[in-house]
Amino acid sequence: MVLTRSKKSVAKSQTPPSKKAEKPQALALKRKAEKPQALALKKGAKSQKKPPLKKQKKEVVEEDPLESDEEVVSDDDAPTDVESEESDDDGEDGSNGFFSDDDGEENEDGEELLGDDFLDGSGDEEEEHSDSGSDYDSDEGDIQKESEMLDREQAKEEADAEAEMLDFNKEAGDDAFRLPTEEELEEEARGPPDLPLLQSRIKEIVRLLSNFSVLRPNGASRKDCVEQLKSDIASYYGYNSFLIGALFELFPPVELMELIEAFEKQRPTTIRTNTLKTRRRDLADVLLNRGVNLDPLSKWSKVGLVVYDSQVPIGATPEYLAGFYMLQGASSFLPVMALAPRENERIVDVAAAPGGKTTYVAALMKNTGLIFANEMKVPRLKSLTANLHRMGVTNTIVCNYDGRELPKVLGEKSVDRVLLDAPCSGTGVISKDESVKVSKSLEEIKKFAHLQKQLLLAAIDMVDATSKTGGYIVYSTCSLMVAENEAVIDYALKKRSVQLVKTGLDFGQDGFVRFREHRFHPSLNKTKRFYPHVHNMDGFFVAKLKKMSNMKQASEGDDEALGTVDEADVSSDDDEAEAMEEMEKPSVPKKQLKKTKESKERLAKSKENKSGKKDKKSKSKNAPKIKKQRKNKTEVRMEISQAREKKRRAMREKSKEKQ
Repeated sequence: MVLTRSKKSVAKSQTPPSKKAEKPQALALKRKAEKPQALALKKGAKSQKKPPLKKQKKEVVEEDPLESDEEVVSDDDAPTDVESEESDDDGEDGSNGFFSDDDGEENEDGEELLGDDFLDGSGDEEEEHSDSGSDYDSDEGDIQKESEMLDREQAKEEADAEAEMLDFNKEAGDDAFRLPTEEELEEEARGPPDLPLLQSRIKEIVRLLSNFSVLRPNGASRKDCVEQLKSDIASYYGYNSFLIGALFELFPPVELMELIEAFEKQRPTTIRTNTLKTRRRDLADVLLNRGVNLDPLSKWSKVGLVVYDSQVPIGATPEYLAGFYMLQGASSFLPVMALAPRENERIVDVAAAPGGKTTYVAALMKNTGLIFANEMKVPRLKSLTANLHRMGVTNTIVCNYDGRELPKVLGEKSVDRVLLDAPCSGTGVISKDESVKVSKSLEEIKKFAHLQKQLLLAAIDMVDATSKTGGYIVYSTCSLMVAENEAVIDYALKKRSVQLVKTGLDFGQDGFVRFREHRFHPSLNKTKRFYPHVHNMDGFFVAKLKKMSNMKQASEGDDEALGTVDEADVSSDDDEAEAMEEMEKPSVPKKQLKKTKESKERLAKSKENKSGKKDKKSKSKNAPKIKKQRKNKTEVRMEISQAREKKRRAMREKSKEKQ
């Protein structure tokens, strides 16, 4: 019993401070409330809040005797009631206009907490507040310290990781880029190439060259890395040294590897719908029913389809044989789209075989106008004519001439548009013809460039600048070399009165205005380049020229060249005429000669005998003079030919010195 009384006394001694602490707060709140309306609200709030408070206190009082003895409950019944009433009064006095309905729940929660503290007999509220504040401050301090520690640790980890990465890169770079000695090269040459070693070395050197200033290995220069990479790529992928060097001049190492990897894969199979016979939607439905998996090519083409796989041979379907579509690469669409032919025009395709571009032009013209499809190689004429018949083209004339002679055959200023898909080295279609990796050299590139310049000048001469709808020339190649693309266009801009215009193609990379030591015309940025690793089509170059006037804007060298060509042509004609005359003279019979002489003599005698005699003498004297003139002509021609050879030799020597 003594223990229970001590608990009571402790409980009683703890209650008054809570009352004292609560009363000043209630008084302060009362003083702030001055309006009678607020008092009315208070009374209403009192009448509403009294019942739940009493019920809560009763429940709390009923729960407490379960923990304490029965005697304690009987002795302390009265004090607890008094205290509950006082606490109710304090709660009523403390409720003022500043507490809204939203704060009621907080007050109720606060009263429950006070009831627990009151019954448990904990310390004063001031002590609790001070203890909780100190605990809160200590907790905040601990959290800050822990966060600072975590930040420091994270910063250290990041610094260590960066240092380790740099060390690893340097070590890896040193290991990967170690120039092989002569002995190692000899050993590699004796046996077959180690492909895994070459592949890993290529990857590491490309990574080093991408950030050479940071990952530079000790004792090696960038030139050494590039040379090693060239030799590794040449041996791994099967390229010759010239082509690898030319590609290195065009692309950085990372992009070059993407290009070479793209060359190792085949481009998607594409077909072009023949709009002369069907529509793309109808053709797609028919081919899907035959088990062909296909999709539209792209937004830039309205007639192209991409074939992913097929259960039937795509080049032997009834639709193919009927001419509903043409197997054609996506890059071959581009020159015709740039040409943009119109109906009822005269158009020349200088290199037409096998007929993909020619049939596309005819489809765009709806079989109107006139197309001259020229092909120099006789064996390729079969495929050209076969495709024209199969596709239902009726406005095309097939001819077999050298493209450089077409202005003489068709006439200058005789057509509206010319499409020149020039013969080239084929460095953009290595995926189709892998022999290009080894077969091409600098001399062949120069030969192709010279031929392309001649063909382009001939194509420009055929176009009529005064054409109402045309006057355009489209030049295209399947090569990546600058000497076959930008250099040829720049040459034509200098030699003829033409200007570059936009191709009308929305995609593709702009042509080069500067390339190493070369500086081209600023308008060459209107040309377009297409790459396999970027556009997923064969490497291609497209340029569109507009002829401004029919006057030839040639330099002195070109004038000399044109003059020598004309002279050569005239001299050959004269020689043939003289030979024909000489051949015809002895073939005349003697009887006819006598008759002609007698008739001449009679006529001469009827007029004047003397004049007739003088004419005969003059004729006999002039005969040897004519022979002398002929001899002089031949001597002059020999001198001209010798002078030409000297000039050609001088030009070749100058070109060699410049290189």
